[in-house]
Amino acid sequence: MKSIRNPFFLCFVGSILLNLSGCNRVMRWPDPPVITAPIPQSDYLPPESKKALIDNIAGHYAHYDIVSYEDNSGREPLRSFVITYGFTDFFVENGELYEKDTFLHAKNKLNQSSVSSRLSDKATRAIEARTANVQLSYSGNAWHVYRHATPALLGIEGDSTKSLPEIKDPARFTDPDTDGHPGVTVHITLFGWYKARLYIIRREIFEYNMEILDNNTMFGTVIDNSEQHIIGATMKELTESTKALQHPDKNMSLILLKRIREEIDTWEELQAVRNELFPAEPDFK
Repeated sequence: MKSIRNPFFLCFVGSILLNLSGCNRVMRWPDPPVITAPIPQSDYLPPESKKALIDNIAGHYAHYDIVSYEDNSGREPLRSFVITYGFTDFFVENGELYEKDTFLHAKNKLNQSSVSSRLSDKATRAIEARTANVQLSYSGNAWHVYRHATPALLGIEGDSTKSLPEIKDPARFTDPDTDGHPGVTVHITLFGWYKARLYIIRREIFEYNMEILDNNTMFGTVIDNSEQHIIGATMKELTESTKALQHPDKNMSLILLKRIREEIDTWEELQAVRNELFPAEPDFK
């Protein structure tokens, strides 16, 4: 099964859960965009050369992205925001610009009132995105940054350039969140009280297209082609396959980077300044 998700975590519980409650409330998408682009600095002038641009970009940035998904395979549509926080660092080697992401905290907002899911910060931090050589281009009176996909495995060992195995291979499973269960554990709550766990493996495949708004800000879109397999669960219904796809409107999957001080390097420190850097998280209506 192939599913699509942003860099950081996704678990769609599956539309099968909708049949477990007769009092579930289904909410709708907010109007796009999910967040609005910040207003650039009034005195910002784009660098005239790529070399000057590279020198300007290098630094430490707070990372905030929202990716939207929808599964229409069940009785009611299952919609989800996956919201991820972390850091993105740009650095220069041999005149080339490189980028590295560090993911710290992720949350999954569902449009179903009777279902919620959670991934631990330890699991989110286990995602090891590879360093990427970014591409720079100029169009529409602005510089643009493209970060290409660099596949990475989570919860399984092997060759990240190859698709996840269709047949379960427990010998390759790892326990990145160190909770004693193979793969990554997703914690499910039904009806506000019933607890369940889902175990997954993933192949993270994501890319960014961003515009440089000023010396401290980048804003753009996330494209995700990640793969995910369910390898076990504490509840049989959770093992059902799903058909979750990224929302086709690019304004529903956005990324915002804001330059910050180098000494801010933990989730607790980023969380303390989150509201100064980023707009509010989107919610279903």
